[in-house]
Amino acid sequence: MTLREQINQEIRERGPIPFSRYMELCLYHPELGYYSRNLEQFGKAGDFYTSSDVHAVFGRLLARQFDEMWRVLESPPGIEILELGPGRGLFAQDVLDWSEKKFSEFFRALHYSLAESSPALRRRLQATLSGHIESRKASLATEGAVASMLANPQRLKPRSTAEPYGTVEAVLSHGRPSEAPIIVFANEFFDALPVEVFSQQGELRIAQKDGRWLESWDTPSAEALEFLDRYSVHPEAGERVEVPLLAQRYISQIAATMKCGFIIAIDYGYTRQEQLAGRHRGTITAYRQHSVSANPYEAPGEQDITAHVNFTALAAAAEGHGMHVQSLLTQSQFLLGIGECNEFADAFEECRLPQERAKIALQLKHLVTPAGMGESFHVLIASKGIDPGKVASLSGLTFGKIARCLPHKTECSR
Repeated sequence: MTLREQINQEIRERGPIPFSRYMELCLYHPELGYYSRNLEQFGKAGDFYTSSDVHAVFGRLLARQFDEMWRVLESPPGIEILELGPGRGLFAQDVLDWSEKKFSEFFRALHYSLAESSPALRRRLQATLSGHIESRKASLATEGAVASMLANPQRLKPRSTAEPYGTVEAVLSHGRPSEAPIIVFANEFFDALPVEVFSQQGELRIAQKDGRWLESWDTPSAEALEFLDRYSVHPEAGERVEVPLLAQRYISQIAATMKCGFIIAIDYGYTRQEQLAGRHRGTITAYRQHSVSANPYEAPGEQDITAHVNFTALAAAAEGHGMHVQSLLTQSQFLLGIGECNEFADAFEECRLPQERAKIALQLKHLVTPAGMGESFHVLIASKGIDPGKVASLSGLTFGKIARCLPHKTECSR
């Protein structure tokens, strides 16, 4: 049975389904979903690429930032990095390899967990990170807990329901002592969580007639209307607006479960002020072989479906559970802040020829310039149980400000 046939069967049995359910099935169905069945969706030959596909410098710069975070925490004997949706593991590999080479003290304290629901991608992670997994420096979070949290995201419950943090807590506590601080890293993760879609007609449902899908509209839930009132805008005539309730529940549960540590979320998205100015309305987008489409119904299970991230809502959810949230940054500001102290030596160290330096300079430019990914991607950093003044000294937060690099034996200061 194809995924389209399975969706049709569910509609026949249950009636019209929310768009979030449709998006969940298309992306996370355990056998036929986009992230479950397709191993080659990443990179230049696939449907899209992430910052880690551009050059290893992305992971190397983040390794430098993770090391600074560890030292801001006063260099505890153990620290966990939990990456959500790690894909093929290129970022994790770059972070672990560079940390081992450049930040040996941090590397000794580090354990790296990967929360990935796709069986195919879990096998790829096992191969990519085999050395680090064999040495127990890295591990895959318990498959059952991740599957519950990622492959069946509608099971995440609002805070008022029973056992509200069970699945998230299982992943957060995987492989580390309960007292160890944690860095939760999410690069292009929240944009792929299922969303509700609204227009002036109500909340979107997917119905079917004679085997064809039809859009219908239902009365919005009170939770969704409250979200629009507090963090978004109500759609005007002819407009559609996404309501990312799942992302809200997700970051709320992470923030509530965390005792001490950081959240770093990197994604394309917007603030409520930008929506009020008329932008970022109706952002559902499908990607297939680097082609962009506004039609999410064209090839269920064979194309990526995303929605821009509401950073105002994510920040509020984190703050609601005791986290201190930094001002939103562009990826350009964040990476330039980390790299300016040593003039991006992390990128150029292994270059031997001028042609190699020129190639890497172009790749780095793609990561940080407005013409590339630098201005379209934003970085949300939140901390808990840490002096906000010390957090503000992190190099990723100090680009263009009078600051100094946190001390390394071989680093400059300014």
